[in-house]
Amino acid sequence: MKIKLLMPIAVLFLALSMNVKAQTGRPDKLYSMSSIGFALPVGETSDYLKPKFSTALGLNLALGTKGLFLYPKVSLHAFQFNQITPDAGFNYTLQKGRATTYLLNVALGYRKIVKKWAYYGFAGAGGGFILTPQASVNAQTLQVTMDNKTNSTGIFEAGGGLEYNIGSANLFAEVSYMYGFGKIQNRTFNTVPISIGIKPNLSKLLSKL
Repeated sequence: MKIKLLMPIAVLFLALSMNVKAQTGRPDKLYSMSSIGFALPVGETSDYLKPKFSTALGLNLALGTKGLFLYPKVSLHAFQFNQITPDAGFNYTLQKGRATTYLLNVALGYRKIVKKWAYYGFAGAGGGFILTPQASVNAQTLQVTMDNKTNSTGIFEAGGGLEYNIGSANLFAEVSYMYGFGKIQNRTFNTVPISIGIKPNLSKLLSKL
């Protein structure tokens, strides 16, 4: 099921990549993006989630001749999950479990390049799934059965970052705020992803094809 959900994302990335030759002479026509870091739950989200680690994959596709760019990104955040109330049909709350997100955000951003440095901001929306664990206990067989609950949600994300050019790629650090419109444990999902990573310049590679 997860593979099927990620297929439309892969098709979107491929379609954007095929359009790179139609862009202007900007030096930042197309970057891929990969990062690692963690997401800090904020507000009432910290009642049931604790940060573990995060990864993200995305693209930066130039729009026009200025600094505008399109920024589709898939965020895979992992959290420690401490359940407050049991889900319907379950009698126990699960502690120190693991919750995982599969979230796609499509944002519009603006980048300003100053020599080897660049800074950018972005804002956009999307959605996806947050998987939270469940545990049922059979007292007669002394067995615990683990399962996942799929929580669908829309999201809004806004943030900014700083980049440093190392030739054919940029190193970057990024901070954002993510708000989920769905609820988990009757509480909103709010988190602050913090990440570092690399953005290879695909423009140079694709221009040789």
